[in-house]
Amino acid sequence: MNKVAVIILNWNGEKLLREFLPSVIATTDPTIADVIVADNGSTDSSVELLRNEFPQVKVLEFSENYGFAEGYNRAIKETNYPYTILLNSDVATTDGWINTLYDYMEANPNVGACQPKIRAYTNKSHFEYAGAVGGFIDCNGYPYCRGRIFDSVEEDKGQYDEIIPIFWATGAALMVRSELYLKVGGLDKEFFAHMEEIDLCWRILLTGSDIVAVPQSTVYHLGGGSLPASNPRKTYLNFRNNLLMLHKNLPDYTRGKKLFVRRLLDTIAWAKFMATFDFKNANAILKAHCDFKKMRKIYTSHPDIDLLKTRHDCHRNILVDYYLRGHKTWDKLQ
Repeated sequence: MNKVAVIILNWNGEKLLREFLPSVIATTDPTIADVIVADNGSTDSSVELLRNEFPQVKVLEFSENYGFAEGYNRAIKETNYPYTILLNSDVATTDGWINTLYDYMEANPNVGACQPKIRAYTNKSHFEYAGAVGGFIDCNGYPYCRGRIFDSVEEDKGQYDEIIPIFWATGAALMVRSELYLKVGGLDKEFFAHMEEIDLCWRILLTGSDIVAVPQSTVYHLGGGSLPASNPRKTYLNFRNNLLMLHKNLPDYTRGKKLFVRRLLDTIAWAKFMATFDFKNANAILKAHCDFKKMRKIYTSHPDIDLLKTRHDCHRNILVDYYLRGHKTWDKLQ
């Protein structure tokens, strides 16, 4: 059996499979990895397409739609490969992409997960918003990327081609040791969407494993296929899940203070929406906090280590850097 499972989770994504799967098949070394499509109970012709036009792809069929997180959790349990790559169905891969990641993981047993460089499929000279060249979070839990801070996305000029440790790797193309993935509980299905990979990576870091970005491997991500940035549903999920992530992964002695600060900052965000008469997004923030108060009771176990204090890459305040100091690119933060 091969060492790597490249798992693409699909739900009614026949069009995306037609467009992106050929590149994955053509560039994935068959002596290292198997390409697997885990189908989440699709009602379109996805499975028929796979059977008829991509017979070299293994198909794992679920009877219902388990969502992103639980779909991957079930798929990784059933496939049982040493390594798994969670690959979005809207990602095009390039020659050698998987060999580079695999060789790095094999040579560095302390690394629990890694990601390639993520460029935008529709603007190939620029990084892609959701992953760029590796993710970080600041002292208040706000995520940003090497190559993308808030809405400022950089052109790739080779400025971030160094392999470095990161805080989180994008779920668009995330390579992880399968045993470690299952050990930390996999993706949290309660998140539904947004920040579930950051939460997973936080738990991986708490085991003492490293996460790195390997820019010598490149993929292209379409992205933006779920919800636009201004959508109140996305606002709700981002605010709620960020609070849940902090609640889950911070120790007792710092969690209350950090969540208090976030409530203050979220109040400012709410006031900004109200001032611009964007009542739907303002209400989304209120709903996020209300639902967080209900959902936090699910999580009763908390770590003893505060990574926001112990890791040097979590010490900065990205709001101050970006909005007050005008640092719009990652290199200006260094």
